[in-house]
Amino acid sequence: MGVRKRNSAEARKEANKQVAFAKLLDVPSSPRKMRLVVDMVRGMEVSRALGVLQFSNKEAAARLGKLIRSAVANWEAKNERTADAGELYISTIFCTPAPMLKRLRTAPQGRGYRIRKRANHVTVVVDTKDNKKA
Repeated sequence: MGVRKRNSAEARKEANKQVAFAKLLDVPSSPRKMRLVVDMVRGMEVSRALGVLQFSNKEAAARLGKLIRSAVANWEAKNERTADAGELYISTIFCTPAPMLKRLRTAPQGRGYRIRKRANHVTVVVDTKDNKKA
């Protein structure tokens, strides 16, 4: 690894130490289904987002709620205090596709149909409203 690349990697790692985030990797549902739920809570306060997810009938909502609670716990650990109601909001949330599992299903006349089992990765970053203004 070259010096310039190493320096930029170290700078990126230092910046990540200041940010509270959580990642959920290899979720066995399609990215399109997860994005429907992610778009519902983007930019919301954490407590309100958890309420919205609790009453959603999507399967991905339960997984996303658990991920948001994990991100809040990471923020509390980094700042060494508990989060007050209405203090934290979801500053960044996105869903990216994970590698697909490709399978074959038997089909008529000796053919095989391809089945693509999709998965996704979700990343959530929480921040305080004070940092948004600064």
